[in-house]
Amino acid sequence: MVQSIHVIGGGIAGTEAAWQIAAAGVPVILHEMRPQRASPAHHSQELAELVCSNSFGAQSSDRAAGLLHAELRQLQSIIISKADEHSVPAGGALAVDRGKFSHDLTTTVAEHPLIELRRGEVEQIPSGIVVLATGPLTSPPISRGLAAIYRDGVPEFF
Repeated sequence: MVQSIHVIGGGIAGTEAAWQIAAAGVPVILHEMRPQRASPAHHSQELAELVCSNSFGAQSSDRAAGLLHAELRQLQSIIISKADEHSVPAGGALAVDRGKFSHDLTTTVAEHPLIELRRGEVEQIPSGIVVLATGPLTSPPISRGLAAIYRDGVPEFF
């Protein structure tokens, strides 16, 4: 049996990473600290909660964001798929209904047979393969764990 890969952080990057790993046939444990531990930027317990309805930026393929959207569609991105599904009019930007987007994304990811969604703060970086996708809201225990890894220089696994 293949060992599960841990993805820490249920934002856009972590959710997409978990989805792509599972799509490759590898089991994933997606860790999200909310709702057990709140963050100053979030208001719900949903995955990939956006702070702005037009967070995806320009849709035109002659713009960097629009080109990225096209590439993500080719790669069967769950994030861009749900953004397209829950888009709202916004001129040339890809804007979404944030509540519907995050709720649908959370439900879809939680129902994937190879993704185990674990709610609660990760106190230690797990052993094995780990994708750390916590961004600027990394919790203090994970920050301390990272500091300990780098205290003696670059770890051997890099």
